[in-house]
Amino acid sequence: MSKKLISSGSILEEQIGYSRAVVQGDWVFVSGTTGYNYKTMTISDNVVEQTEQCFLNIINALEQANASLNDVVRVTYILPNENEFEQCWPVLNKYLGDVRPAATMISAGLANDKMKIEIQVTALKT
Repeated sequence: MSKKLISSGSILEEQIGYSRAVVQGDWVFVSGTTGYNYKTMTISDNVVEQTEQCFLNIINALEQANASLNDVVRVTYILPNENEFEQCWPVLNKYLGDVRPAATMISAGLANDKMKIEIQVTALKT
């Protein structure tokens, strides 16, 4: 069973030594994904806008793995400020409301103070 590495094009992947996603068989493991626009390396200061960008980045990685959000079976949300999580719910529901994966929300510091949310998903291609 071969392993496929997927990159977003972010210089951080090379500098830190990780992949945006790893495909192993029918499984797709998408790294914790933040609200950075990887083409411009810019990030909004708004948690809702960052959440939207997270999903755009995740969708891009899943598409490169020949998968989609419909294949997501597990999602983890990480926010430094747990009080901002409820603001994100409409965006989460927009992208995963019909999928309804197993989910966890953790409040923890992120790698950069500009980051307000990080989302990690696991998908099983069907």
